[in-house]
Amino acid sequence: MEKLRKIFLFYYEGFRGMTVGKTLWTIILIKLFIMFAVLRIFFFQPALSGTDEEKADKVRENLITTKP
Repeated sequence: MEKLRKIFLFYYEGFRGMTVGKTLWTIILIKLFIMFAVLRIFFFQPALSGTDEEKADKVRENLITTKP
């Protein structure tokens, strides 16, 4: 348990002493939020939504259909 505490304090002290790094981490976190939260809504619509029969039809269609 003491090792985990030392590891935590190591990173805590490192981030606390940052000046430019805090700004960069903020930008990185905002970009990650945009990529995973906002873009997911528009580009990754749930394909398997609906009843069990609709889900089975969708899976069957994707497995049987051959692409040229």
